[in-house]
Amino acid sequence: VAIKKVNLQKQPQKELIVNELLVVRGNKHPNIVNYLDSYLVGDKLWIIMEYMDGGPLSSIIKEVHMAEGEIAAICRE
Repeated sequence: VAIKKVNLQKQPQKELIVNELLVVRGNKHPNIVNYLDSYLVGDKLWIIMEYMDGGPLSSIIKEVHMAEGEIAAICRE
């Protein structure tokens, strides 16, 4: 599993986090990293998800320039 720790004190729009949890909690798909559970630990929200080898897609997007076709292929998969 992977644990995404969200510092609630640093989140200006907490309702966006709640919306994200509601969306991922209600969706299961073999090609999407699935939500497993979440816990409030102090001032942090721990979101438990399936482990994704290679790290989050957001990290890759920040480091690598991709053409539109490459982005489309990733989204399709």
